[in-house]
Amino acid sequence: MNKFLQIFTVGDVRKKVLTVIIWLVVFRILAAIPIPGINPENLKNLFASNQLFGFFNLFSGGALNNLSIAMLGVGPYITATIIMQLLTMIFPALKTMYYEEGPVGRAKFNRYSRFLTVPLALLQSYGFLNLLISQQAINSLSPIDMFKNVIIITAGSVILMWIGEVITEQKIGNGVSLLIFAGIISGLPSVIQSAFISYTPSMLPTYFAFILISTIVIAGVVFISEGERKIPIAYSKRIRGNKVYGGVSTYLPLKVNQAGVIPIIFAISILLFPQFFAQISSIFAPDFSLRIQDLVTRFLNNQLIYGLIYFVLVVVFTYFYTAVSFDPKEIAKNLQQSGGFIPGIRPGEPSGKFLGQISNRITLFGALFLGLIAVFPIFTQSLTGIQTLTIGGTALLIVVSVALETMKQLDSQLVIREYEGIK
Repeated sequence: MNKFLQIFTVGDVRKKVLTVIIWLVVFRILAAIPIPGINPENLKNLFASNQLFGFFNLFSGGALNNLSIAMLGVGPYITATIIMQLLTMIFPALKTMYYEEGPVGRAKFNRYSRFLTVPLALLQSYGFLNLLISQQAINSLSPIDMFKNVIIITAGSVILMWIGEVITEQKIGNGVSLLIFAGIISGLPSVIQSAFISYTPSMLPTYFAFILISTIVIAGVVFISEGERKIPIAYSKRIRGNKVYGGVSTYLPLKVNQAGVIPIIFAISILLFPQFFAQISSIFAPDFSLRIQDLVTRFLNNQLIYGLIYFVLVVVFTYFYTAVSFDPKEIAKNLQQSGGFIPGIRPGEPSGKFLGQISNRITLFGALFLGLIAVFPIFTQSLTGIQTLTIGGTALLIVVSVALETMKQLDSQLVIREYEGIK
């Protein structure tokens, strides 16, 4: 409570918090302005029966739900960032820029990601509009109207990307994550309303069980998100003149969940690609599209097979993304160059192998955790039989992770002010 009160008593921190809140309100206003030509009833039915749009609505921060001018949200920017990180495996120059050139290299790398966001937003907006027209969610558009809407939607994504950068500059949380967080939280009142509408006295034990399970899941998310393996690091002593440098001991923290929510994004994208392909193909080959949609529907309705494949994909992609983002050989090389070593392990290649083995072991727990979180909504729906009571694993993981990161950054801001006050 003291920390919370300090946020509003320390002028600089209060200003940053209010700035973030104002930009989040601007985002919600943009998310409420729809593009022209919407058929509300058809749109509602489409979102109720289509997992693909529900997934994209999550990462648009809820802006896709009413086809707002910010309907793509930060999705194109997230896609651009993922593509750039994957390209570091193909192009050594990008890998050097991201891992070895420090803050300047990271800034350049992020600039390329922002440039890539614009063409991706153009392609995604055009594809979504054609898909929605084929599903009769919006009226047919003339070429001029299509061009206008594509430009408006792309501009909305670029504006949100800029808002995310402005929020990040306040140093109290990641701007893109906070935008998604705000979109998820904004849908909470409607979920509570639906739960009250469907409530009957006989369902009281189910609601209590749901609250208990939700609390346990949130505690598990916090535990795994904060979990880390501390690798001891020692630095050799160096004598220069009459002074001794180095000789200190520290540790290298390896998080249990290094991949965050990215593996779930990859896995669900693979699972929903056939459905997306079927809906896109309906523009050109309606009969072929109907056959594909029938197969996809039967697959999605089989909860056991769908959940099993989903779980396996999340585990595989967790290892894949960890391998992309964590390079033990590079870390061992940097340690050796700075005079650091792992006690009992020779510097250089042996240290890299040791870090790789430790990373693989702790990633197993992170991968299994992410897989369980991903399939948890399927489990809760099967257990309760109530569609309104669904613990959204991906949404919950994002909300808890963003809340923890924001709390840490706020705390660091307050600690800095406390040290500045010491004279």
